[in-house]
Amino acid sequence: MGSPVVKRSVVVAGHKTSISLEDNFWAGLKFVAREKRLTLSELVAAIDERREHGNLSSAIRQYLFDHYVALVHHQQGAGELMTAPALHPPPPGKLS
Repeated sequence: MGSPVVKRSVVVAGHKTSISLEDNFWAGLKFVAREKRLTLSELVAAIDERREHGNLSSAIRQYLFDHYVALVHHQQGAGELMTAPALHPPPPGKLS
């Protein structure tokens, strides 16, 4: 079972907006904001400015995915990209 979706208000470009994300994405977003020494609102505004399509929640999920894939790639020394175990299909008979 996945993490519950939580709706929170964030100020983006001077306007309050509601964003619905799963708990783990909120945690990741807060972690990246601290890592970049930005407020949550500043990071969300930067993601919003760069998004080309889709809704803001989807853009945030994509940003976090890209951020962590780049981090893994960097840690691998620009070698072969390791995929997260959750991206592999489950073994036969082990469907969840």
